[in-house]
Amino acid sequence: MQANSIGFIGAGNMAGSLVRGLIAKGTPANTIHIADIDSDKLAELAAECGIQATSSEQIASHCEVIVLAVKPQVMESVCRALNHGPQNPLFVSVAAGITLPQLGNWLGEAAAIVRCMPNTPALVGQGASGLYANDNVSDHQRTTAQQLLDAVGLSAWVDSEADLDLVTAVSGSGPAYFFLFMEAMQNTAQEMGLPADLARKLVLQTASGASALAQDSDVALDELRRRVTSPGGTTERAINTFEAGHLRQLVEASLHAARDRSIELAQESDKD
Repeated sequence: MQANSIGFIGAGNMAGSLVRGLIAKGTPANTIHIADIDSDKLAELAAECGIQATSSEQIASHCEVIVLAVKPQVMESVCRALNHGPQNPLFVSVAAGITLPQLGNWLGEAAAIVRCMPNTPALVGQGASGLYANDNVSDHQRTTAQQLLDAVGLSAWVDSEADLDLVTAVSGSGPAYFFLFMEAMQNTAQEMGLPADLARKLVLQTASGASALAQDSDVALDELRRRVTSPGGTTERAINTFEAGHLRQLVEASLHAARDRSIELAQESDKD
């Protein structure tokens, strides 16, 4: 990432993962600045990564990229304080449920803002993030924003801000869906007689291996599934049981529910 300086408001898990990812990709630590009201958390991250612990005011004055990584309930006060800085930076928000119109109202109508929806695997460099920019964002700034999120995994631009609600339903909330499925597999394997540690290892490796196989292949998911499913075999019996239990319809209903809740949260935030 070639920005002269980047500032983080907030030193939580997502900010920490982005900082570590940037440094791992070659961003000099001395160009990264961070502020947080929790002085202990701030000092710990600054010491670990060799970055500059500072104040929001200093970040507003000196950084050309400002990452807003605070809780949604304090976003308005943070943004209004940053609105008085002399710079015209790129703002990147990783807060769920805070829309671009809201951010623009708090930061100023001329502010260049990218809203993104990362997910928790970004903590281990395996994130999946959707991004959407307002009209004030230049091509150079779009590249900068994508480089920021690419430091912790995969990122992609969506066609409308509303699509971020879909990203939330698929990848933002998605890790929990897989955790639930793996949890159910592990618990059942234990109930059927496998030791807990072995059940966990087998489930996690199977999930990791299936994902790696799918990513390394240009074969469609349904075909990969068919290749594992021998007629009359054990896999077919299990798949038929899933289908009889309407797994596909349950997944469809769940993603719709997550998307709808994402929309509701934005509407609720807009009323506050």
